[in-house]
Amino acid sequence: MHCWIYKSSRKQEMYLYLADKDGYDELPEPLRKGFGKPSLVMNLELGSDRKLARVDAGQVLEALRTQGYFLQIPPDLEPDMDYGDHP
Repeated sequence: MHCWIYKSSRKQEMYLYLADKDGYDELPEPLRKGFGKPSLVMNLELGSDRKLARVDAGQVLEALRTQGYFLQIPPDLEPDMDYGDHP
């Protein structure tokens, strides 16, 4: 599967893999807002046997097939989540 990889203008080491080169505008608004302006890093042919630096290619492929994108967050960044009130 061919994919396009963009880096975030807001967070270092955050990358977005897209199944469609022009698919950024179709992403959910909160994701686009948090990611910032995308800068194309590379495009490549991705197979399950391909080695990627920080993520499993099989997980990326599955996400690309099911939702059209895969967000690679920096290793030291936890997604913003509301865990509710703690006692």
